[in-house]
Amino acid sequence: MDAFLSTTLVMFFIMDPLGNIPIFLSALKSVKPDRRKKVLTRELFISLIVILLFFFIGKYIMSLMHFTQESISISGGLILLIIALKMIFPQSHDEAEKYEDEPFIVPLAIPLVAGPSAFAVIILLPQVPLKTMFLNLGAILTAWLVTAVILTFSTSLYKILKEKGVRAVERLMGMLLVIMATQMLINGIRTIISSSK
Repeated sequence: MDAFLSTTLVMFFIMDPLGNIPIFLSALKSVKPDRRKKVLTRELFISLIVILLFFFIGKYIMSLMHFTQESISISGGLILLIIALKMIFPQSHDEAEKYEDEPFIVPLAIPLVAGPSAFAVIILLPQVPLKTMFLNLGAILTAWLVTAVILTFSTSLYKILKEKGVRAVERLMGMLLVIMATQMLINGIRTIISSSK
């Protein structure tokens, strides 16, 4: 149960639904009000499909490219650290306003929900025994579902939290991600050192 909760929280923090609320609202601003929910639902399900594909075939792709667990752990930690620092020291969300047309896949599905840090964490999740694989799959689905609910009600949540509230929560999540990123880096470096002895 601890592993399930831990994986769920890690994936939820990486998907960062609260921090992404302003970007989602800005990106959907040019979409007709009656289509916004449909577009948002479509993008969320696309992100889920991409995440599930990576969960099932990501390890095989990485093995075909001869990437080691250590290199994935270190690179994933670095990516996670960069994202976490951006969460702690956020920039303007004006970038999303450049999308004048209806967003499709980019930037909402990928990389905001299904991004490189999520892929790195997914690859590092153990899939043996079968019970562990289903546990991790359940954790990913739970994190995505909570993310989907938050983003579906993003307009109402933004009115409640306001921009300062969203930023405060995002910074808190960013600080937790820094710890997780540091642990990923330590694990990768420790494995390399121990294997070279």
